[in-house]
Amino acid sequence: MTNTNESSALHKKAAGDHEAAAKHHQKAAESHDQNKLSDAKVSAKSAMDSSDAAHKNTKVACDSSAK
Repeated sequence: MTNTNESSALHKKAAGDHEAAAKHHQKAAESHDQNKLSDAKVSAKSAMDSSDAAHKNTKVACDSSAK
């Protein structure tokens, strides 16, 4: 069984990554609303990177809880 503190930390990391991705998505949407397409592109790339990290860390966190 995985240490409870370790699982907690993994879930907190995944949650933080999801929050970061949401902020990047919001910034991309705001940039689109302001017709700042270059800024939107940068924010979208950041959102994708954060979303990828969040997905990966979510799997690790949930797998650690399942043990």
